Amino acid sequence: MQRGEIRWYKFQNPDKKRPVLILTRNSVLQYLREVTIAPITTTVRDIPSEVFLFKSDGMPRDCAINLDHMQTVSKKRIGSLITSLPPEKMDQVSRAISFALEL
Repeated sequence: MQRGEIRWYKFQNPDKKRPVLILTRNSVLQYLREVTIAPITTTVRDIPSEVFLFKSDGMPRDCAINLDHMQTVSKKRIGSLITSLPPEKMDQVSRAISFALEL
């Protein structure tokens, strides 16, 4: 597991299994039981706290990373790898986090 990877995650009911972006920095991942993630959704609101992803990014369908809903979750529930984001997309993620948290 690495920062910038998109993996499956099974949320508690009534939610479902959905892709999430790993946000926790690589240098501490091996020491932690939880990781910070951002859920990915097909509900696109077109706001600055979202980063768009497309099939060409390795996703099953067009969607958006929702940085308004970052959360810390158990590593045990993190599933298989879908794709990894390139540095350019991670730069967009950083800007969206700054917007979401008003940093």
